[in-house]
Amino acid sequence: MFKKRKSIFEVEEGKFLSPKFDSKGLIPVVTTDYKNGDVLMVGYMNKIAFKKTIETKEAHYWSRSRKAVWHKGKTSGFVQKVKDLRIDDDQDAVWLKVDIGTGASCHVGYRSCFYRSVPLGKIKKGKNIKMKFKEGKKKFNPDKVYKGQPNPTKL
Repeated sequence: MFKKRKSIFEVEEGKFLSPKFDSKGLIPVVTTDYKNGDVLMVGYMNKIAFKKTIETKEAHYWSRSRKAVWHKGKTSGFVQKVKDLRIDDDQDAVWLKVDIGTGASCHVGYRSCFYRSVPLGKIKKGKNIKMKFKEGKKKFNPDKVYKGQPNPTKL
């Protein structure tokens, strides 16, 4: 399915998919809303998740915290329907453009995992940086949707 990487020319200019997975067998994925370009999340795929994403036209990722492939939206109902799948020039990063309808992509309940903004400018010594919420309201209650499941965020 994936062509073996044999030459830089083939990787950069060739027609065949030759993804480069890291030493843990993962490739980073940036996922955006296909309508407005909002960044929804950043995740990882292994070969199985990448293959399933291509074949089903729905996003599958590798969960580093659960150590398993997961079909995004299977539990919440907010399946990411892939509208476009792109790979970068050296084939070591993936960009998915997806349709989530009126749903969400963030396990915290917001539409996007990028729901906070970091203020720019000089940082005052001894002061913590206070972020601003860009999404005022959650799309769903994660306690209800993921009842009993462990939180994937690790300290």
